[in-house]
Amino acid sequence: MNRTVKYVLLAVALLSLSACRGGRVPDAKATGGAASANSADSAAYGKYDAPVVMRIGFKVPDSRLNTGDSNDNNPISRYLESLTNIKVIHSWEAKGEEPYTQKAQLAIDSNDLPDALVVDRDQLSKLIDSDMIADLTETYQKYGSELIKDMYDSTHGEALGDATRNGKLYGLPNVAINADSPSMLWVRQDWLDRLELPAPHTFEDIERIAKAFIERDPDGNGKRDTVGLSAYKNIVYGTKPHVNGLDAVFSAFHAFPTNWIKDSQGKIVYGSITPETKMALAKLADWYKRGLIDPDFALYKETQEPIISGKSGMFFGPWWMPFYPLSEAVALDTKAEWRAYAAPLDAAGKFVTHMAPVTDRYLVVRKGYEHPEAVVKLLNVFTRLERRRDPNQEAVKQLDDFSAQTGIQPRAYYPFDLLIDYTGAIEKHYSDMQQALHGKIDPDALDPDTRLLYNHWLTEEEQPKKNLEGWKAANSYKYGAAVLSSTAIEGVRSVFYGSTLHMKRNWPELQTLESETFLNIIVGDSPLSDFDLFVAKWKRMGGDIITKEVTQIVDSRHLNK
Repeated sequence: MNRTVKYVLLAVALLSLSACRGGRVPDAKATGGAASANSADSAAYGKYDAPVVMRIGFKVPDSRLNTGDSNDNNPISRYLESLTNIKVIHSWEAKGEEPYTQKAQLAIDSNDLPDALVVDRDQLSKLIDSDMIADLTETYQKYGSELIKDMYDSTHGEALGDATRNGKLYGLPNVAINADSPSMLWVRQDWLDRLELPAPHTFEDIERIAKAFIERDPDGNGKRDTVGLSAYKNIVYGTKPHVNGLDAVFSAFHAFPTNWIKDSQGKIVYGSITPETKMALAKLADWYKRGLIDPDFALYKETQEPIISGKSGMFFGPWWMPFYPLSEAVALDTKAEWRAYAAPLDAAGKFVTHMAPVTDRYLVVRKGYEHPEAVVKLLNVFTRLERRRDPNQEAVKQLDDFSAQTGIQPRAYYPFDLLIDYTGAIEKHYSDMQQALHGKIDPDALDPDTRLLYNHWLTEEEQPKKNLEGWKAANSYKYGAAVLSSTAIEGVRSVFYGSTLHMKRNWPELQTLESETFLNIIVGDSPLSDFDLFVAKWKRMGGDIITKEVTQIVDSRHLNK
């Protein structure tokens, strides 16, 4: 998947930073804004008297520093060090999600952990089993900031519970934003208006619009060069949606591929092998056969290509699509207008979606590292910065300047790829902005995140598309978050995440079988009846054993509650 898309997902809760002018980033001591030692958060934000060294595994971002700085010595790292007196050294670096995961796994397998690193769910479990990481229960309670504790509390104990075993906290998890789970239908509204078509809600509406976008020259160039619906060659994302995933089509049939769900009898089943999934595949195969889905969707190197180039009239994606790829599409064609819709609805007229796990990454500390609290302090500091709560206004302003001048977001060079927010942050931002826009609350009373959004919204209203950074934030909320806030969503969450014994052995082969079967059925290379053959083969190749393992794990959790 395109790495840029993943990066944008991490970016959306904070939004684009203000474009200011300025010089280099100062040390926090020069600004006079460091947290007071007498404050309630003195333990959380207190600075070490003597330097503390922390060695970490670092995931290198796509953004490139062209200012003479390095991955571990740049304006962001220097600012964090000035606040904490923690010197972060990169024991190793890896660029991209998969290389990072592989390098983290190598460190685990060789029992050569850095002092701290971010791991996935399976890696966390192995580290606990191997007694390689520190118990952070007391460290978190003593040094965790009130801001971070509030954000974790917004999950009603689920996030921290996911990193806890036998009453001990072994990792500091990220927190998934609820709004990131649903996938909506994004439509070229200017095309819809030009062809005088009604807004889409049902499958039939989508089919009618796609046909019109293909046949009726919606871009007015006299050529038949537009496509109805874009798609993703791997069909679904399965947890957090991204560009062009067809998850919403499956959800409308109450099908949840790649998720472990309970069927009507209460039995745990793998969502990719259910009769509802077969029904969704039949619908998609029909759409492809009729030309409603981009005939070249499986051939694109990057799935967002037809959207950015202006060929596509509709695609599925989460609420933050204006950040990417729509910002690039609009930059190339400023006449393009995109709107989001809660579609397709199910047979009962409900908008159904799968929900992402509450957390899927964990910041862990090597057992024996003498300053585990330093890891928590760093997390406190960059989370406060990310959420616009940092009191060092002049220093933050200059970080904003650096971001505006270079295009590099500070989060790209935080020591850990671990963002935390309130689970309902997006809906809350939208609701508070609406209150301020309608004069029901004073804009000055908005929290810093929301006030920045509010300002972007007003600027975009006054000068549409004048500032593309502001356009991203304003349109994500005006159209994406607005739909989420006004739609009754029926969410279904997987009952199991992680791996079982046989899953580790058989899963890659089963995933290949699944993705090839789905794609072949949709594009017509295989008949729909092959779905039944796929299910039988999936079960024989280990699926039945894995299902038993998952069921036992889920049942044991309920017994232990």
